[in-house]
Amino acid sequence: MKTSRQSNIKKNLWLRAQLIQAVRKFFIDNDYLEIETPCRIPAPAPEAHIEAEVSGDWFLHTSPELCMKRLFTAGYPRIFQICRCFRQKERGSKHLPEMTMLEWYTAGHNYFNMMEQCEELIRFVARRAGFEDFLVYQGNRIDLKASWPRMSVSDAFERFSSVSMETAVLQDRFDQLTAFDIEPNLGHNKPLFLYDYPAAAASLARLKPENHSLAERFELYIGGLELCNAFSELTDPVEQRTRFENERKNRIKSGLPAYPLPEKFLESLQFMPEGSGIALGIDRLVMLFANTANIDDVVAFTSEEL
Repeated sequence: MKTSRQSNIKKNLWLRAQLIQAVRKFFIDNDYLEIETPCRIPAPAPEAHIEAEVSGDWFLHTSPELCMKRLFTAGYPRIFQICRCFRQKERGSKHLPEMTMLEWYTAGHNYFNMMEQCEELIRFVARRAGFEDFLVYQGNRIDLKASWPRMSVSDAFERFSSVSMETAVLQDRFDQLTAFDIEPNLGHNKPLFLYDYPAAAASLARLKPENHSLAERFELYIGGLELCNAFSELTDPVEQRTRFENERKNRIKSGLPAYPLPEKFLESLQFMPEGSGIALGIDRLVMLFANTANIDDVVAFTSEEL
């Protein structure tokens, strides 16, 4: 009798459950409210490189961001959610069209505060799963002890790429060069925060007050794997509308469907408190602790098996 893939990944699925339970405990212990928002919405954020899954006249959310931010503006200062998210044309060793996302928002925090909290979360989860102060991922021993290094995107391009960050943006090669030149070099001995992204690569993030060419955004890399995306929140509804309209124009130029604007989200922004938010891929978190480079090894079913 042929052994099923599910039979071979029992250890990983037990680990997955343990990690998710640890994530919940971290937030509950820190006085966060666990919330649920609809996964079917009338309008996703119009981002040029993310394709939403159509569901009738609406869409399956690519992240719970828009609804969670509406709760944030309604007076919920510390919220988190673990949910399924859906994106078209995302399939590979590190991508699934249906994935599990952890997202949380904290009033009064900026993106540097969020880096510290993210570090605390992952060290907490590691200890709960019996990993203590390090993990081994793809042959590298990764030290989890505080404090984790930070590198600006500009410095990363100077160090690892043949062109500057500014040139990459002008040539519309920023995402490509980040994926192939920058990411593989990050976080192999210790987790690393890559921060201060070009403004063009952060459609919902606040710009740095002293330099509007940069956004207060970071990503965390562990073992060359991007684990999360975070930023200080943009609270200006006029600027956010302008950015969304520009993203819609870019989508049309690229031959992609122009999503309707999320009007109720935009209306709520006038009440947005200063704060920060972050999205962390649960599947990738499990990949790290399971020491596998294939996302299929940490999910019960892939779309191809259904």
